[in-house]
Amino acid sequence: MGNKHSCCVYTRPSKGSRKPQDVYGYEEQPGIDVHLTPNNRSTTSLPGVPHISDRENYPEDVKEDPTSDPSLRPLFPSRSQSEISKNVRHRSRSKNNKNRRKSHYDNRVLQIQNTPVLRKYSSCSTIFIDDSTVSQPNLKNTIKAVAFAIYFHIRNRESNRTLEIFDERLHPLSRDQVPEDYDRRDPEHKHIYRFVRTLFSAAQLTAECAIVTLVYLERLLHYAEIDIMPANWKRIVLGAILLASKVWDDQAVWNVDYCQILKDIAVEDMNDLERQYLEMLQFNINVGSSVYAKYYFDLRALADANDLSFPLEPLSKDRALKLEAMSNEDGIERINQKPTLVRSNSLDGMTANPRLSVAIIS
Repeated sequence: MGNKHSCCVYTRPSKGSRKPQDVYGYEEQPGIDVHLTPNNRSTTSLPGVPHISDRENYPEDVKEDPTSDPSLRPLFPSRSQSEISKNVRHRSRSKNNKNRRKSHYDNRVLQIQNTPVLRKYSSCSTIFIDDSTVSQPNLKNTIKAVAFAIYFHIRNRESNRTLEIFDERLHPLSRDQVPEDYDRRDPEHKHIYRFVRTLFSAAQLTAECAIVTLVYLERLLHYAEIDIMPANWKRIVLGAILLASKVWDDQAVWNVDYCQILKDIAVEDMNDLERQYLEMLQFNINVGSSVYAKYYFDLRALADANDLSFPLEPLSKDRALKLEAMSNEDGIERINQKPTLVRSNSLDGMTANPRLSVAIIS
């Protein structure tokens, strides 16, 4: 979906070139576009009706979409950069003020206590690597990084634009009474992480689904021109997870299953949320591999900036083979394949061989 160049579309040849029937055995009819299927069987489309490859292009009225264009940076790095720079300046300022009040001896003790932990660096004999790759990200740290991206979106929002379908007071997710300041109190990072982790654990979703969730969330903010805020962040995240699980996973979680996780929500509300979410996305649910990789590495940079480091471990021989297999289509089958045993002839087989001569004992 969303592919502008299809290998199954026949382009009209220029003048003087070979006719289509010379190659594929059919004759081109005027006024009718001919498209080839993978089995070289032609399908015709009526005049004025675009082919499916032309109908699945990105929306033309949405320009400079960072969730579809791999050359554009995502939205969350710009929202988090000011917050990270502010925290760094605050920590350095508070540290300098403390050092002014300390004596020389106290400064020495403080310097020893604040000595940073030595980082692990790779050498010629040992290579340190974490367990997260672009094809198999670490689930826990990826969810934490996505929660950080949502947190900075809420903290550094430009305005409070929202829609009725996402308002938590109008469409509550639980029977608990909604606080009066529900639209003014920004959630903490741990609350966002706990909400996302609960859905992912109950639905058994993968880390790749978390990255696609963030792509859909930012695509909604860009297409619908709304802001994620304390009054709507839960339903916006829920709708993004709902779509990402259906698009990414082969065995998707049904809407009624989310009603078992969020026991106080009705399935009709989930269906309405999904339908309006798709309409605001203009049914553009395609996520290219380059866009996915861009979000993955930007999430890793966001995790490093917030002291969320991925655990490093020495690269072992078994793990090196697995990494090699992940980059090769036939690598996993080659590693999991058991070595074949070479069978040798036994004494019974030797005597049963007709080409052997019979010994005569005199």
